[in-house]
Amino acid sequence: MQTFYVRMILLSLVLGALVAQGQSIVNTKHNLSVNGPGTYKATGETEICKFCHTPHHTSTAKPLWNHSAPSTVYTLYSSSTLNATMGQPDGTSILCLSCHDGSVALGSVTSSSTAIDFGANAYIAAGKTNLGSNLSDDHPISFPYTSALATITGQLKDPAAIVAPVALDKTGKMQCTSCHDAHDNSNGKFLVRTNSGSALCFSCHDRNYWSTSSHCTSTSIWNGLGTNPWQHTSYTTVADNACENCHQPHTAGGPDRIMNYKNEEDNCLNCHNGNVATTNVQNDFTKTYRHDVYGYTGLHDPIESALMLTKHVECVDCHNPHGANNTTASAPYVKGSVANVKGIDANGVAVNAATYEYEICFRCHSDNRAVSRYITRYRGIGNTRLDFATTNVSYHPVEGAGQNATMTSLIPPLSTSSKVYCSDCHSSDGGGSAGPHGSSNIAILKAAYDTTRFPMLGASWSQTDLYNHWTLCFQCHNLSTVTTIHTNISSGHFFKYVGCATCHDPHGYDGTLGTNGGSVTSAFEKLVNFDTSVIRPNASNGKLIDIPNRKCYFVCHQDPTGTGGIYYAHRDSGSPFDTVVLRTQPRRR
Repeated sequence: MQTFYVRMILLSLVLGALVAQGQSIVNTKHNLSVNGPGTYKATGETEICKFCHTPHHTSTAKPLWNHSAPSTVYTLYSSSTLNATMGQPDGTSILCLSCHDGSVALGSVTSSSTAIDFGANAYIAAGKTNLGSNLSDDHPISFPYTSALATITGQLKDPAAIVAPVALDKTGKMQCTSCHDAHDNSNGKFLVRTNSGSALCFSCHDRNYWSTSSHCTSTSIWNGLGTNPWQHTSYTTVADNACENCHQPHTAGGPDRIMNYKNEEDNCLNCHNGNVATTNVQNDFTKTYRHDVYGYTGLHDPIESALMLTKHVECVDCHNPHGANNTTASAPYVKGSVANVKGIDANGVAVNAATYEYEICFRCHSDNRAVSRYITRYRGIGNTRLDFATTNVSYHPVEGAGQNATMTSLIPPLSTSSKVYCSDCHSSDGGGSAGPHGSSNIAILKAAYDTTRFPMLGASWSQTDLYNHWTLCFQCHNLSTVTTIHTNISSGHFFKYVGCATCHDPHGYDGTLGTNGGSVTSAFEKLVNFDTSVIRPNASNGKLIDIPNRKCYFVCHQDPTGTGGIYYAHRDSGSPFDTVVLRTQPRRR
């Protein structure tokens, strides 16, 4: 009887203290007594505290611990960005795991040789609250949280800056109890403070760029269609979910940085499918030409070099979810949607946060590999960093204003001093998302750009036909002006059998060109870089062009005259290839 009264006094003191603080374990799932409100409760035991605490016959653990310890060897959290020194769970964390790893019966107490009866619910069943022995998909615990760790990581608060109710244990370690209070569920999930806006997360984490990012400020909500992107939270806006838009601190979808889903792109497209974010980016990834984020898994790493050495593409290669925002910009400066992303500058040097959009593109489309082209060009290997170099004879004005100061075909407000983005051409078509996500046009182009040799063979040529085949070009270049410049082309004959792509390379050149029988400056200005399936070097002398005789050599396998001749363009006047007429002569062997 004396033991009973001692226990009752202890229970009264504990409950009285909790009620005085506006807290009570009585109405939470941690009340495992027969009167508890949860699924897991004893069949007859009425005491509340004894499942964890006892004044006598305690284990060696504190405080007055009454539950049997697990003998589990745990698989620990690990990632390339983890700088903490990990060890097996200890301190208060191992006390929590004595129930939550599912290996010890809920009624197994040290104060009694007989376990408290829980009927069919003696163990926590498999699910979110049963963490099991594999903690690789859970927030790391039981590691020393030191000033040195915060300094090395760079995006953690110094331990001296962590304030109550969040707290490290007496040894300076991060434990389950740093985030959870087993006696108080007023914030949900027994959290020590609300995690709305990830307030709890930011008690320790200090992410660069976060405060101005869209994931921090957006009030967008789920429209109720498809799958709820926030199934493990009770928050309803992007801003309120904050970190938990993408991360799940326990039993995450995969072990890498405790993301909601194992497949990287799923953590983005569960919102960017038109059901939370306005634009349906996911739809663009179903198109024929796309950055295939579905084609790679587990290859992206946050600490990988700016120059992509292992071929892959994921959303986060171009977008920083902690730093993307809605700010606007003018070419070539980065827009907010791709702000704070690694890049390669015009000199081939890695930068931690790209200033210009093209620096992000150069991560994959520059020095790491020769890019496969849809058209085999006379010059260049597909290194766009070199193609756009402002030291070239000609280039589209991506890195800087173009070389041609007399360009007359530009549609206002474009001028010879204008600069453009890579994404002005490479972007989703059909009113889809901005940026090169996916398109029905080759090379993820936002409009038609015909690369066939003779796209209109046998057709009646018209300006409408021309526009429909090279719509992309005529977004910036005036169709009427272009056709006027190319005068002396009888009835549109030239455009009928070739087109913009035959003579012009929309990127530019890389490396030294050589003279090839004439002045390079005069021959290869205005983005002239021939499609070698149509214009190729003369078999007799190896020249692609014959500057003195003003000729370039066409190889037309579908000769409209039926003579088997080779066509060549003859420059009549003005700058090279400003005006051409087609002649025939015997095919050169």
